[in-house]
Formats: sequence, structure tokens, C-alpha cells
Amino acid sequence: MNDKPARKVRCAIYTRKSSEEGLEMEFNSLDAQRESCEAYIASQRQEGWLLVPDYYDDGGISGGTLERPGLQRLLRDVEDGCIDVVVVYKVDRLSRSLADFARIIDTFEKHDVSFVSITQQFNTTSSMGRLTLNILLSFAQFEREVIGERIRDKFAASRRKGMWMGGSPPLGYDVENRKLVVNQTEAALVRHIFERFVRLGSATTLAAELKADGYRTKTWTTQKGRIREGRPIDKGFLYKLFRNRVYLGEAVHKGESFPGEHDAIIDQALRDKVHAILAENPKTRSNRTRATTPMPLKGLIRCGHCDAAMTPSHTRRKGRLYRYYLCLSATKNGHRTYPVRSIAAGEAEGAVVANLRALVRSPELVVRAWRAVNKDGAEIPEREVREALGRLDEVWDELFPVEQARLLNLMVDNVVLMPDGLDIRFRGDGLDTVIEDLRAIDADGDRRAA
Repeated sequence: MNDKPARKVRCAIYTRKSSEEGLEMEFNSLDAQRESCEAYIASQRQEGWLLVPDYYDDGGISGGTLERPGLQRLLRDVEDGCIDVVVVYKVDRLSRSLADFARIIDTFEKHDVSFVSITQQFNTTSSMGRLTLNILLSFAQFEREVIGERIRDKFAASRRKGMWMGGSPPLGYDVENRKLVVNQTEAALVRHIFERFVRLGSATTLAAELKADGYRTKTWTTQKGRIREGRPIDKGFLYKLFRNRVYLGEAVHKGESFPGEHDAIIDQALRDKVHAILAENPKTRSNRTRATTPMPLKGLIRCGHCDAAMTPSHTRRKGRLYRYYLCLSATKNGHRTYPVRSIAAGEAEGAVVANLRALVRSPELVVRAWRAVNKDGAEIPEREVREALGRLDEVWDELFPVEQARLLNLMVDNVVLMPDGLDIRFRGDGLDTVIEDLRAIDADGDRRAA
């Protein structure tokens, strides 16, 4: 009589390797694991064991996480009822975490799937197999924790020696043979940033200036060949740069500084000046910066693309001051999508003043101003109003920036920067105050002449 044929048992092989080292070889660790598991399944052919054709492999992924593509695909096939037995070379190939492994085994048991480790000779269908499994997993987790401690200790010892231990290279340095090497072009930018902050005293102004000049954070390539593009420099990046002791030639580990293997880019004196400014109250620094840089169109000029206020900014090159009005939205979101992003302050202010000077000579404005100054019953002749407005041309350049800004705020409603020029809108409700100011200036001049 023939024996009753064995039930077909569908077997899936799972393989894993923590590092990517050696995976490029024609026959690697994953192939070796699979070959051994295939041989074991073949030895159980009389029990009806058959190998499923799918490959469940995870190369270069730690066993301390469940977020592995091969494992996730295996678990989905288990839940779909496509597998009866999961075969691995060793228990820790499936997981090094006792808690994670318990969750995996619960999934297997829920779907009547057995688990077999071919080198440890047990499966989860028996109580002895489950006991052995828990003991082995405890040792696997212990080994993982010990390895982690050794890595942390080695990292700390390396930092104390001043070695670079990886990560994003800071602006000003490149990584060569696992060491930081000064990038002269970027190093010049770092020194420029420190020195400009000492002069300006404002991270907001400095960030806007650097963006206007097209400077960006570091672009670098990872060990896997991925390019990390630089982004526009903002205040957050500047504060992080100012606090980074790597620029003094130091290595830092858990708040402690050690002499580094790399060269310094700035000296301690320059860093102390920057940190002395940072120690001041930010509001005090902001007020001082605004007071020393006259920007009469502040609060009046807006972006015609997004209607955002345009913020004052300035820079110095070779001792010369260059002033700008910048669109805040374009600065924040990038300039490529904005038809306008900034305008030279002198150009914008000159256009507004030129239009204002032409306007005050027009008969319509003279009549409007005359009515405004006489609205409360005063009897000021039109001739005096015309002469007072005419004085604006003569006295404008002699006024202090604060006085110029005050007059502009009285006479200008807003200035909109369009791609093809400026849209200037004047107001009439402040004309009486302007006339009084100009008449006072005129009377003052007559007294001095007398």
C-alpha cells in the first residue's frame, strides 16, 4: 500500500544583513543564508515542504527596526495566507529586539504560521521551541545593547581626540579621508558673516543682505552619492553658525570642547565680539540698527506681486554703503517665482521725491493745499501756499533723514514696486501740516538772512 501523500507546506526564506559591506559581491551573505535555508527545506521534502519562489531579503538594514521592506512584504504575505512556514538562518536575522520579535511571532501564530531557525534546531510549534526562542532573543538583545555601548564609548573617545565623526559638514569645510579640510571660498564667506554681524549688529539685516547677494548654505554630497543642495541663508542658520565652536578649530561632545584635528577659520577675539552682541537685548540691537540707517520709505513701499511689505536692508562693499528694499515673501520663499524681489533704496527714494517735486508745482495741488490749510477759517493767501510748496525743492536735500521720512509719510499713501517700475500714490489729508512745516522753514530762513 502507498503512504498517504504529505500535506504541502509552503516555506518562505527570510534573509538579512545589517551593513551594506560586501553586498556588491556576486555571492554575498544573503546568498549564503538563502542557500543554507534552501538545503534545509529540501531535506524536509518528505514532509511536504515546498519553497515559495519569492525572495524576502533586507540588505544593509538593522535588525533593531521593523521598518524593513523585505520583512514588511513577508508579513503581508503571511496575513494573506500565502505562507505556512518562515525559515531563517538564525533567530536574530528576523529581529534583535525581544519586543519586536514577540509581535512578529504573534502575527505568525494568528495565521497558523510556524517559524524555523535552521542553525538553532527549533520551531515555534512546541513549548520547548518557544522557551529556547525567548532565551536566544534575550541574549541577542543583550549583544545589541553591548554593541551600542561600545559604539558610543568609541564615539566619545574619538571626539575627545578632536576627530570628525561624520554628519553634515559645516559651511567652510569639506570632508576628505574622514577629516575636515578648510574650503577657502566658503571660509571667506564664514569670516565675512562674522565680521558683517559685528558691524551690523542685526541677524535679520544680515540674512536679508546675504540672500540679496545670492549666498546659500553648504551644498554637499553624502557617502551614498546623494546631493544635498544648499538653501537661502536665514536667521536660524546664522545663529547656529555663530554658536558652532568648530570654527575655532574645536570638537564638541556633549557640551565639552576639545582641540580638533582641523584648522580654525576665525579667532577667539572675533567670536567674542559676535557673542557680546548676541548677549544684548534683541530689541535694543534692532532699534540701534534702524537708527543708524535712514530708510524714509519704510512702511510705505510694498511688493506689487504679493502685497507684502518690503523691508529695509543694506550692505557695505569696499567702505561704500548700499541700501535696498527687499520683499519679505520673496526672501522667505525664494526669488525664482517672484517677478520683483528688491530695489535699490536710492533709486526708489529718488523716483518718489522726483514725482513729489513735480506734484507740488502743479496748480491742482496748490489749490488743494490752499483749501486744506484754510479749512478751519484761516486766511492764508494762495500765493504763500504756492511759495511754501516751491520751497520743498530748495530745502529737501538740507533736511535730516528723519524730517524727510516725516514729510514723505504725510504726503505719500503708498509705493508699489511693479515689474515695470513704481506705482506712487500720494495723499492729500496731510498737506496742511506739510504747508505749516514749509512756512516755518521759510520764516526761519528769512530770520537768519535778516
